[in-house]
Amino acid sequence: MKSSFKRIILFLAVAVLLIIPDQYTKQLAVEYLQGGERITVIKNILYFLYVENRGAAFGVFQGAQYMFYIITIVVLFGILYAVYKTPLKDRHFYPMLLVAELVFAGAIGNFIDRVSQKYVVDFIYFSPIDFPVFNVADIYVTCGCIVMVLLFLFYYKDEDFAFLRPVKKENAVSSHSEATPEEK
Repeated sequence: MKSSFKRIILFLAVAVLLIIPDQYTKQLAVEYLQGGERITVIKNILYFLYVENRGAAFGVFQGAQYMFYIITIVVLFGILYAVYKTPLKDRHFYPMLLVAELVFAGAIGNFIDRVSQKYVVDFIYFSPIDFPVFNVADIYVTCGCIVMVLLFLFYYKDEDFAFLRPVKKENAVSSHSEATPEEK
């Protein structure tokens, strides 16, 4: 079995391990929070509160389910492509694998809800900044995006991603076939 294919299988297995707690906590939210009052975890800071989110992150774009399906599928395939193409070098592979795993698992976790229920179950409310109600999948995506931004700002350079760009064959051929003015 080709190593890139093994890498994808391992990537998907880890994603499943991350999706399980997301789906389990959403199931608990439906069972214990739906139709009830909010539960105080830390007074004036953290609460559990059942919300059905029919939009995107933080409730924007309410009711645009088909747009979410398309965007999610494109993002998921893009992540799988990047994982497949990323060289197994410490500088590239492991930091980006962490980001890809978090974003992929979070996207799948919410995608499962959208497909099965037409809404996403949110249940964590952080009150000091009146942050929108969120879930474990949202935490994965948010943490993955924060790590990605930090990597792009402070760790990677533009040339680190040359492996994702297609190779231009005409430049390689033309540079060897044309004589410079000094050679003529």
